[in-house]
Amino acid sequence: MNRNLWMPEEFNDFFDTDFMPRVSATAPAINVKESEKDYTVELAAPGLTKDDFNVNIDNDGNLHIKIENKSNKKDEDKKSHYLRREFSYSKYEQTLLLPDDVEKDKIAASVNHGVLTVELPKLVKAEEKTARQIEIK
Repeated sequence: MNRNLWMPEEFNDFFDTDFMPRVSATAPAINVKESEKDYTVELAAPGLTKDDFNVNIDNDGNLHIKIENKSNKKDEDKKSHYLRREFSYSKYEQTLLLPDDVEKDKIAASVNHGVLTVELPKLVKAEEKTARQIEIK
């Protein structure tokens, strides 16, 4: 199994997709960023609109992304045809195992300039109580 040693341990499963093979051989590229407040998943999807995506949390609490290009059935020019066609995502499915610190109720997704962005906010940790001296008046 290929491990991402440069990432935190909880993200090793994020990319371990052996159990869920991609439907399309030409799958879009995925980026994952982490900040102090959230994780961000970016998926390259040039030419697709928000209607082509289905993003949900499955019964096991995992992020499920499905792409079905509904505009793929357009009439093509009858005078020419593709000799090679690699950048089509007519069908694609991916399940990502989320880290435990994701606040699943606040996950949001958007499509902008050919990129699907899924924001995964981190759970807000309760501030630690700090001891202090109380002034007596």
